[in-house]
Amino acid sequence: MPRLHVVDPAQATGRAKEIFTGPLKGKELNIFKGMANSGAALDAYVALSGALAKGGLSKAEQEVIQLAVSEANQCGYCVAAHTVIGKGAGLSDAEALASRRGTPESPRHAALATFARALHEKRGNVADADLSAFRKAGFNDGHIAEAVGVYALATYTNYFNHVNNTVLDFPAPPKA
Repeated sequence: MPRLHVVDPAQATGRAKEIFTGPLKGKELNIFKGMANSGAALDAYVALSGALAKGGLSKAEQEVIQLAVSEANQCGYCVAAHTVIGKGAGLSDAEALASRRGTPESPRHAALATFARALHEKRGNVADADLSAFRKAGFNDGHIAEAVGVYALATYTNYFNHVNNTVLDFPAPPKA
């Protein structure tokens, strides 16, 4: 049971209503219904995810980060959501599960999962060796900046779901 008021998108007001009738039209997910208690909180999600969608990391690459971070933060809601979203971005079920474990077969995806876990474990204080390994996998400084942004977005949604106890509205993913 959610711990915050569930905002019905049809009853939303102000900025939350604008977002539900604009960028989130048709996406009446429980996470957004909880975030809609604050138009600013919902706007922050939309703005950051929208900005990152225009970056150099592919949607599948962003999903690898989302899955690695969500698993590390033990956010069942985001693990379930990004398993589905990752599949839509081209990840197989096996790749999504491997991303959660930090063991994707693709060297590029493995570097993303490893870097995301390093950000998590070291609270952003990654070593030069972490950056070097990420660059050797074909990523540049722009990708590094975006990976930190995707990490921040994942942490935001993970922690929001922990606080809210957001009810799952995606199929439960397989156990990692």
